[in-house]
Amino acid sequence: MIYLDNSATTRQYDEVTDLMAEAARNNFGNPSSLHTLGFNAQTMMKEARKDIAGLLGGEGTVIFTSGGTESDNMALVSTADKLKRRGKRIITTAVEHPAVLETCKRLETQGFEVEYLGTDETGCISITELKEALDDKTIIVSVMTVNNESGTIEPVREAAAAVKEYNRQHGTNIVFHTDAVQAFGKVPMNEDSFDLVSVSGHKFHGPKGTGFLYMKNDLKLPPFITGGGQESGYRSSTENTPGIAGLTLAAKMSHENIETKMKKMGEVNEYLRNGLMTELDDVALNGPEELGYTLADSGKRCPTVLNLRFTGTRGEVLLHTLEQDGIFVSTGSACASHKTGDSHVLTAMGLNHKQIEGAIRFSFSEFNTIEEMDIVIEKTKQAVTRFRKLGSFR
Repeated sequence: MIYLDNSATTRQYDEVTDLMAEAARNNFGNPSSLHTLGFNAQTMMKEARKDIAGLLGGEGTVIFTSGGTESDNMALVSTADKLKRRGKRIITTAVEHPAVLETCKRLETQGFEVEYLGTDETGCISITELKEALDDKTIIVSVMTVNNESGTIEPVREAAAAVKEYNRQHGTNIVFHTDAVQAFGKVPMNEDSFDLVSVSGHKFHGPKGTGFLYMKNDLKLPPFITGGGQESGYRSSTENTPGIAGLTLAAKMSHENIETKMKKMGEVNEYLRNGLMTELDDVALNGPEELGYTLADSGKRCPTVLNLRFTGTRGEVLLHTLEQDGIFVSTGSACASHKTGDSHVLTAMGLNHKQIEGAIRFSFSEFNTIEEMDIVIEKTKQAVTRFRKLGSFR
């Protein structure tokens, strides 16, 4: 099996699976209980919060959630609730994950105004346009760190700085949120420049159903889920302690030698891109040409993603053909795979229906190798050549 759908989900580290099993067997106490088992679970969670906050370069509050979608919802809905008396304007981008876009649509039905920033042909937003969009009624700006379909590293550092400067000049308190689901554990994020950061565990070899929202300590959002007051009142519900243990271990493991891992993924990514473009005609890249390895590399492509379009084929047919050879890829976001219509990300980048229909996303992890890519190049070449001869493209 050659797995190249790591933007959809990753295989858990074996160490994470072992730790979660151990926690479920022997450290299963309710963190809210007053006895020793509860105290042990609470201690583990306290250390987990400290470890995760350290990876983000700050000492903010870590609120454990069920994943990136809940974290995005919490960031937007709770901020809107907190600041709605000051203003009802939200700024985001046209290429966000549905967890952000659908939440914004819901807020629009409640009287909020949302501005969706466009992108250039590489999927990158304009900081100039963001600055022009800011006003005293804006309450939150939400810009993803790395796009899940194109791999584009968005200018989040510049965007956060622009919001901070606007607040300083105008006395406003606009909140900056970034969906870092495709970045955390893949791109170093050890800088405390964001008010809110959403993360999902299963994107960096942690367990599904886990995630967190990192919040600056001075923000103090209202509760998102009410009940027993867990997670300092922000998110009531008994905590998933085995999942939190696994999430934290995966976070630490994914950050070990992260620069070396990123470089290796970049080499594998470029080897596949160059191989496919050498072996096949009419192949084009959807996203930035140049790879980037830090948040400072805005407008470049994260090494974890390669999105190509193959003229004369249909991506979905190509996906299933490669699957028969034990190669797993994607046509785009797994979270939107059951929806009809073209990718909103590729549409925002200016691609037409035919171009989008021939797109395939290859997404990498630290476990992928050059040797695997030789097989992928050969099998993809065979499949694309066969479909073009058959004239299967509508």
